[in-house]
Amino acid sequence: MAAAPPPGPGPGHVTRIARRRALPGHEAQYEALVREMFGTMRGHRGFLGAELLPPERHGEDYQVVVNFTDEDALAAWDASEERAAVHARMREHAVGEPEHRRLSGLEAWFAPAVVPASMHPPRHRMALVTWLGIWPTASLVLWLLAGRLQDLGLPFLVVTLVNTAVITALMTWVVMPRLTRLARPFLAGRRRAG
Repeated sequence: MAAAPPPGPGPGHVTRIARRRALPGHEAQYEALVREMFGTMRGHRGFLGAELLPPERHGEDYQVVVNFTDEDALAAWDASEERAAVHARMREHAVGEPEHRRLSGLEAWFAPAVVPASMHPPRHRMALVTWLGIWPTASLVLWLLAGRLQDLGLPFLVVTLVNTAVITALMTWVVMPRLTRLARPFLAGRRRAG
């Protein structure tokens, strides 16, 4: 139940996850209000996408994942009258207030999964996509940088430190955000039924 495909983490990109339980028998009303909220979010600056993840088992928490370009855009949504109005209506169908967790930049890449276990990409696919990012990135950095650093007479550990720092920065802010977005259909693959 997505408003738009949420992109992978990018520079400045902010992801917020809200966990909330619907009152028993109010699940359909709660889901309808979340979908209405997604429609309203589309009109706000910086909105990138959102997704409603239903509970894996009846009576557990829903998770709402929203993506904005930056903290200011998310703060503007939070301060909007439209958000206040839809949240006031949600209170009639939910238990308590939502628990929020905000992720940005590097944290979003390494954060524990917020989706049910049955929705995780298979590990062998995640490993393949990660390798497809590391191999060309490391090859390029070593080809362009390692020899020059060694020619300066720097110790092996300093050369390794610089190379791995550059590779880590490229993987975090350039390669993986784009690669995971491109590989999303492959990572989703076929899920086991049941």
